Amino acid sequence: MSAAAGGITFFWDFHGPRAEGTARHFLRHLDEFLLREGVGGCSTAVEQPRKGQWTVSCHAPAESADTVRRALRPRREQGDTGTLEP
Repeated sequence: MSAAAGGITFFWDFHGPRAEGTARHFLRHLDEFLLREGVGGCSTAVEQPRKGQWTVSCHAPAESADTVRRALRPRREQGDTGTLEP
């Protein structure tokens, strides 16, 4: 996905011994969703912020944020001013 400037970053957290595989699987489906629905300007990533936790993120421009939020129900999100409740 292409890099996006501004907007909101959405997060999905996965925990436990199978978290990496689950997060990478979710990332694949997230990228497929963004392409299929024509949601442009998003960038996605997967990372391990701490042992036993993997996080998938999607940075979306403001005009795409509602589509991602409604369809994928992220666990948390962060805008330019800090963490927001979903």
